[in-house]
Amino acid sequence: MEAVLRGGHCYRQAGDRELATDLLNLALMLAELRGDPDAAGRATIGLGTLSHNAGDLPEAERLYHRALELGRQANDLVLIGETEQNLGVLANVRGNLTEAQYRYEAALEHLERAGLARGRIASLNNLGMLHVDLGRLEEADDYFRKALAIAEEVGDVVRAGVVHINRAELFLARGELQRARESCDEGFEIFSRVNHPVRKAEALKFYGAIYRESGKLHLAEIHLRQAIEIAQEEPLLEAETQREMARVQRAQGRNREALEALNRSHLLFTRLQAQAEQADIDKRIEELEADFLSLVRFWGESIEAKDRYTMGHCARVADYACRIAERAGRLTPREMVWFRMGAFLHDVGKTEVPAEILNKPGRLTDEERALMERHTVIGDEMLAPVEFPWDIRPMVRSHHERWDGRGYPDRLVAGDIPYSARILRIADVFDALTTARSYRAPLTPDEALAIMVDDEGSFDPELFVLFRELFDELAPTAVEAAFAGSE
Repeated sequence: MEAVLRGGHCYRQAGDRELATDLLNLALMLAELRGDPDAAGRATIGLGTLSHNAGDLPEAERLYHRALELGRQANDLVLIGETEQNLGVLANVRGNLTEAQYRYEAALEHLERAGLARGRIASLNNLGMLHVDLGRLEEADDYFRKALAIAEEVGDVVRAGVVHINRAELFLARGELQRARESCDEGFEIFSRVNHPVRKAEALKFYGAIYRESGKLHLAEIHLRQAIEIAQEEPLLEAETQREMARVQRAQGRNREALEALNRSHLLFTRLQAQAEQADIDKRIEELEADFLSLVRFWGESIEAKDRYTMGHCARVADYACRIAERAGRLTPREMVWFRMGAFLHDVGKTEVPAEILNKPGRLTDEERALMERHTVIGDEMLAPVEFPWDIRPMVRSHHERWDGRGYPDRLVAGDIPYSARILRIADVFDALTTARSYRAPLTPDEALAIMVDDEGSFDPELFVLFRELFDELAPTAVEAAFAGSE
């Protein structure tokens, strides 16, 4: 039975899930027949780890609790400690940090009583990372230092390397870049020596963050690209590294590439989310979407910088459009996040329109008008490499299409116009009329509404009704924008 149990754990560690499951189930059956709770517990914790790695968290939790019960029956301190540790990891993944801390501390207590040094290192390291997440950095450093002391005492260089890399995150949070670099150096040297590519990639990710914080963006990008290349079989690590790459590219003004990196990160996090309900992943996706919104807001403002008459246009249009979309009620809260991003980016193609045309005080020539109208197609082409989780490109391409078919660039008619673009057009026209342009002063909201009513056939009739219902709520923002533009 012992050979079967060891074989099951060996195949589990080697990544052969099917054979590991068969052997561990066989070991469990034999242990139960012999009435051996200790062996049954060790088989059960292995099966729980397999379920955990496969993303089946409810089954993993059930098996861990059973292993804990068996460990107590056998009075096996090591089994109890290791199971508490796994339950702590599970609680951490689900966002229950209070339970995670309780479990890690229980694990540490049992493993100390058992005299298992390597298990204590893992518990202390987990407590250190948990306290970094909690923002309790001094306590985190205390746990990391204790873990390193034990690792040095027993000569466990691999676990020491793990702690060094995690400690770099602590130093980054403190803004101690030199110490973060030194901690990364320690971990990277160890995992280069033992040839552990995933851990090397983690170190490279932190090098990227350190160099970004130091303003050495070229070096940051080099290290992050190396990390991404190594981490392609580790989706969580690649997702985190792609997000860091987006920050570097944004700092370099490479907005489209930053969007592509954010999109790759979002795709990876979403796939992980689909595997199991993980509060930690949900939180990261929310943070990532905040990064997306911040970037597109920044890019929208950079568009406006070329046109002195449209400062604040993207933000106002996004607000107007979202109010109309909310009243319509067809978009989910998650879709509303991406709809707002599309509104911010609707004029991205204007970055390729010469500033002298954007700011020309008189009427545009036919050639200039054609070039101006090309901004919708240019914007669509600019965003083509970015596979957004929700399709915002129709908003960029079609926000100048008219319900009556006389818009551009594709002369779409009525329901052929993408729904998101129909909403956006109403918001865009209202803001254009109520703010100053190079060729005229701003109109009052009532004057703008009268012009829009005269041209009512150009708008989706149902959406235009909603706009009119919201008009009194939107007008104060338009008045404020016109006043600010006249100062």
